[in-house]
Amino acid sequence: MNTLKPVGIIGTGKYVPEKILTNSDLEKMVETSDEWIVSRTGIRERHIAAPEQATSDLAYEAAMKALASAGMTAEELDLIIIATITPDMAFPSTACILQDKLGAKGAAAFDLSAACSGFVYGLATATSFIQAGMYKNALVIGADCLSRITDYTDRNTCVLFGDGAGAVVVGEVPEGRGFKSFDLGAEGAGGPLLKLEAGGSRLPASAQTLENKLHYIYMNGREVFKFAVRVMGTATDVVLEKAGLDKSDIDVFVPHQANIRIIQSAMQRLDLPEEKVVINVDKYANTSAASIPLALVEAAEEGRMKEGDRVLMVGFGGGLTWGASVLVW
Repeated sequence: MNTLKPVGIIGTGKYVPEKILTNSDLEKMVETSDEWIVSRTGIRERHIAAPEQATSDLAYEAAMKALASAGMTAEELDLIIIATITPDMAFPSTACILQDKLGAKGAAAFDLSAACSGFVYGLATATSFIQAGMYKNALVIGADCLSRITDYTDRNTCVLFGDGAGAVVVGEVPEGRGFKSFDLGAEGAGGPLLKLEAGGSRLPASAQTLENKLHYIYMNGREVFKFAVRVMGTATDVVLEKAGLDKSDIDVFVPHQANIRIIQSAMQRLDLPEEKVVINVDKYANTSAASIPLALVEAAEEGRMKEGDRVLMVGFGGGLTWGASVLVW
């Protein structure tokens, strides 16, 4: 990848809905406790989309901030990729809906489905398009409204998820900067461990699918946890080797924000101090494709990344999938 034009992030933006659902609120809805949730997940609160908001609305707010940050207009965009598992509707794509809202008439647009790994998949896709010379400026967004597919009577899953959107503008950057490596992967045999079964061509919506609660997230937490700990480590090894770096070279680590215990396991494996790790799972919970960009953009806004810093992003999610990347900020 080093012989190709350098491509990186030239603008950032994020958005979370105003409504906050705390652990204390959940105590009133289901048999759980703040202590139980925090000790097992690290989550204290999550943001919930308003009834009139859909994924494209969250994506729009984040996109406008990212374009402003890049000093760019929507008309200058060539490509829009939205990573999401909660599109506004089956079709048109949420990216096409956003293209119209932004007025980005010259941009191709499509959705990408890789669950919590989706944002890294989107970055790799946009980078490849730009390095191939097909496009110049791409908007990559991770956005999800997981509250729409969460069963708030299921104490095992309802505490885990929230809504949000993170956006970046990807384009050519100065030599030495930008994305140095990617590692994308899938383990489709593990698909049944984390799924939303109904609503597609296999099980179209029916009275029976509604009755059996098949339109909500199902997760085998124990097995997904084991998968996450394993692939966070192996994907990191692969992506660092591709970039010609050692784990000691990492300046900022941006992991998928699913569970504090998984993040701590990755920190131990990488021998990273907490000051190098971006953690906001306590504020936003697991926002799927929005998780990594929310953390990345928040770190950028807080000035935690300076020019030349080596940033490692690693995500895992439904599919099962994983995605990792090394970026020179």
